[in-house]
Amino acid sequence: MDESREDGAARVGVVSTDAARGPLTADAPPGLPRGVVLLLGAAAVVVAAAGLYWVSWLAGPLLLALMIVIAVYPIKTALQRHGWPAWAAVLSLLVVIFGAILLLSAFLVASVSQLAALLSQNSGRSQQLLASATQQLTKLGIDPAQSGDVANQANPQKLISSIGAVLSGLGSVVSTLVFILALLLFLAAESGGVSRRMQMIGAQRPHMTEALDGFARGTRNYLLVTTVFGGIVAVLDTIALAIMGISLALLWGVLAFITNYIPNVGFLIGLVPPALLALLTGGWKLALTVVIVYCILNAVIQSLIQPRFVGDSVGLSATVTFVALLFWAWVLGPLGALLAVPMTLLAKAVLIDADPRAQWVEALIGAEPPSAEAVAKAERKAAAKAEKKAARVRTNGDGPRPGGTLPTSP
Repeated sequence: MDESREDGAARVGVVSTDAARGPLTADAPPGLPRGVVLLLGAAAVVVAAAGLYWVSWLAGPLLLALMIVIAVYPIKTALQRHGWPAWAAVLSLLVVIFGAILLLSAFLVASVSQLAALLSQNSGRSQQLLASATQQLTKLGIDPAQSGDVANQANPQKLISSIGAVLSGLGSVVSTLVFILALLLFLAAESGGVSRRMQMIGAQRPHMTEALDGFARGTRNYLLVTTVFGGIVAVLDTIALAIMGISLALLWGVLAFITNYIPNVGFLIGLVPPALLALLTGGWKLALTVVIVYCILNAVIQSLIQPRFVGDSVGLSATVTFVALLFWAWVLGPLGALLAVPMTLLAKAVLIDADPRAQWVEALIGAEPPSAEAVAKAERKAAAKAEKKAARVRTNGDGPRPGGTLPTSP
């Protein structure tokens, strides 16, 4: 009897303890500790990054084709609204895109060949510059052997060898273009069913649909703004270099346009080749002039004006953008540097924007949030726009007229 009383008391104590802790059911087991979840998430990121690194030959062209399709999709829909068949709209866009890519590739091959010949002609000048640099380093107290090694790091002969490797590597451009063409063809052909697919996804995951729509809009805005400002910088750089008498000014303008898609460091990549050529052909004064002109143009256009237009579409802090550039360049190579921002927006949409519980991460990686005055101004602007639209609908007879009267039938 005593043992049964003790067992009953023990059972009562367990029940009361469990009631204090909260109901536990077989369908809702206790979750994993937060530390374990973070470790598993970090491990998944490492595995996914390693997988992308090993299949970069496929992931890079596929992501590039996806970005192109997202960018030109509104043009395709606009052509279809004007009566174009779907196949004609897709075919016309593919012809324009690949005509531009082939023309750009042919121009780069011809220009790089001219650059290699120009550097070969100025090999004597480069040797003089190396000897002068070695002497200056020796005067500063650096060991002659070490100063010679440091100066040889900028040997133009090595640069010429690198250009030869680039030229040989361009031989595989045709096969790469054919691969991208096939991807573009399939993606563009299936783009007509995007709306139906998004509706199916939205029925089960509405937050995912909103996140993907935001990613597409942000990517289009980013590509449009970057293309416009890249074209402006390219034209100004080409004119300035032509005035200074720098050879292959058009090539350096095209390089400035391409490197404008690389955040943070694209300007420096586009600056080095023309500055080096100016040093070989005109001396350090001409090279310094090129650096100053590029810095002025970059400071005014790319550092002051362009971020005002890009900020709303990207929504990423400068630190996150720079880290993303290093990450995607390591994973996908040079193509990853060009697609760093769109790929980061895609990862953000899938992993953060689609999950309401992960919205707190936006405060860590997003750009500086707008002030309360800016938010209120945007809300007033949206309300005024909605009121104008409603008034226009009433005026056109598509809804209630002013005064609350309904439109009468003719």
